[in-house]
Amino acid sequence: MFKAFIGKRSKGVENIVERGAVKKFAEAIGDLNPIYVDIEFGKKSRYKQNIAPPTFPRVLDYGMIEDFHLPNVGLIHGEQSFHYERPLLVGEKITCYTEIKDYYEKKGNHGFMGFLVVSDVGEDENGQVIFQSNAVVIITEEVRKVLTV
Repeated sequence: MFKAFIGKRSKGVENIVERGAVKKFAEAIGDLNPIYVDIEFGKKSRYKQNIAPPTFPRVLDYGMIEDFHLPNVGLIHGEQSFHYERPLLVGEKITCYTEIKDYYEKKGNHGFMGFLVVSDVGEDENGQVIFQSNAVVIITEEVRKVLTV
């Protein structure tokens, strides 16, 4: 169903790791660690500034892959992992994109399910990867029927 999209990626989108967004995110996840929100604490840290929580990249803009569409409902979030080369610094400008890594199907109790493997990447201004997030989206038989109509 989505095999033709494997290897396709969105155009890079510029994002800024905004202090206010990091604070709101930290509040939302219930982790107000001073390394995320306290300016003076950040200055005294080994990073010399504040950093974003590890799951913060979920709120960044990765752009859209041309002609690729998934419904907003009926999908199952299978798994997600984050890999960092270094922390994401508050105030830095990064470029983010998303790429379809794989698609496969398995037969389950309620028909075929699709497994879409998606990678979100953030790079610094020199094109060096800061983080990569990999997620598996499960597409149920019911959703697959709607997509093929």
